[in-house]
Amino acid sequence: MKLPFTTDQFLDVFARYNVAVWPAQLFVYLLGVLCIILALRRSTYSSLIISLILSVFWLWMGVVYHFLFFSKINQAAWMFGSLFILQSLIFIYVGVIRHNLSFHFRRDAFGIGGAVLLTYALIIYPTLGYLHGREYPAAPTFGLPCPTTIFTLGFLLWAKAKVRLYVVIVPLFWSVVGFFAAFSLTIMEDYGLLGAGLVASTLFILGSKRARLPYSC
Repeated sequence: MKLPFTTDQFLDVFARYNVAVWPAQLFVYLLGVLCIILALRRSTYSSLIISLILSVFWLWMGVVYHFLFFSKINQAAWMFGSLFILQSLIFIYVGVIRHNLSFHFRRDAFGIGGAVLLTYALIIYPTLGYLHGREYPAAPTFGLPCPTTIFTLGFLLWAKAKVRLYVVIVPLFWSVVGFFAAFSLTIMEDYGLLGAGLVASTLFILGSKRARLPYSC
């Protein structure tokens, strides 16, 4: 796949983003950890707060990363950003307004698969980047599309009820688009996107074939 930018230009976008938004990356990372704590403790408003945080993540990626930074080297960022904003609104509608997303860890394939993806997004992803020579600020940090998409898919695997296709279609779409871009640019840590998409898709399909608790929205 021929991209309209080079690896150096792509990494320069990360550098400019990280310098411009610092220390927002730390706050975003802490919000990610908070989501996991809330899902494990399962208080009354845990799932609502998690849905709200996921919505903020996708709005942030759509507006701040895609519109303000990535669009400088790729005009497709305007389309990508719009899809990310749509995903943000989906989390607001399904998880905050309708209260139809309930997140918690289960001792089954969904819980374990989700935990693996969350661990990859928060710990393994930046570690692999560092080992392949990507040092801050010219490195993708949590809160940017690829690690945050993996994180989102992990949480959707922790959803108690069957997740509707329209809730997962944008993250799954990005798992494919991001992987092919990463493959072209040799961004090794982003290869996990395809794995995340395959794991999530497989489990969602299996989940739809068994008597999991469905919901309508």
